[in-house]
Amino acid sequence: MNADSILDIQKVTKRYNGITAVDQVSITIPKGAVFGFLGPNGAGKTSLIRMIMQITVPDEGTLAMNGERLHPGHAAQVGYLPEERGLYRQAKVEEQLLYMARLRGLPNETAKQKIRFWGEKLGLTAWWNKKAGELSKGMQQLTQFAAAVAHDPILIILDEPFSGLDPVNTERIKDLISELNRQGATIIISTHRMEQVEALCDSIMLMNHGRIILQGNVREIQQRFRKNQFRIMYEGSLKGLPLDEFEILNDNQYEAILSPRTPMGSGDLLKRLTEYLNIRSFSEILPSLNEIFIDQVQRQTIL
Repeated sequence: MNADSILDIQKVTKRYNGITAVDQVSITIPKGAVFGFLGPNGAGKTSLIRMIMQITVPDEGTLAMNGERLHPGHAAQVGYLPEERGLYRQAKVEEQLLYMARLRGLPNETAKQKIRFWGEKLGLTAWWNKKAGELSKGMQQLTQFAAAVAHDPILIILDEPFSGLDPVNTERIKDLISELNRQGATIIISTHRMEQVEALCDSIMLMNHGRIILQGNVREIQQRFRKNQFRIMYEGSLKGLPLDEFEILNDNQYEAILSPRTPMGSGDLLKRLTEYLNIRSFSEILPSLNEIFIDQVQRQTIL
């Protein structure tokens, strides 16, 4: 078990009625990371999260938190926003947030202070006396977020945290995730929203059919799947560019995407281009996580 990790999952398997939902999964999540769980529906992400939350237990393998085998005492240190709505529809917003904070071990007065703080931060206090069933999907999601973080957990698990949110509240939650991470919380985000993962996560794992098919640092993964394509803003004419050395993929009046036929370092490439053009800007085009996600899932499906 790694003392520098907050979560250490080793060869975990979970089956339901003979169907393997999680198959020999191993992950180590460092303290202070923002880590993305990615995968199509049915990949096994939620089954894995339920084992981390001790809702279910693995059929095989081990899970450890902070260097200790996972045990019931860890529950108070974890915040969880489930994908499905987990609110009591007939309970008022304030009373159920207070109940959930007390359930995580906070004394009554501390719990009141914490939920008031998060209620104001998320714009919920105007809805304090409304029943959860009367709230919009977005307001329900904000309420669940408050419930997940009010007890100051060291590990926060967010399953589709942007579901039902408008663009303003999506940005609000993104900012709060970054703020909580800066304050020391480790955060796991399970989502299909690839653009959010790129903006927020340090590292990811991609699951399909219960197995991990890709994991690592986001930028390193993008570099691994780079396509040798570059975007330039330029002055001059591409007509003088030797086409036996460069393939012009797109040209739109002083902005072009091109690919050297022989891969070379960025510095060498830029030097070569300046022999023919006045380069105003130069950048490599890295594949998005969405492109990598689709490519890897399709490849595994074919195999």
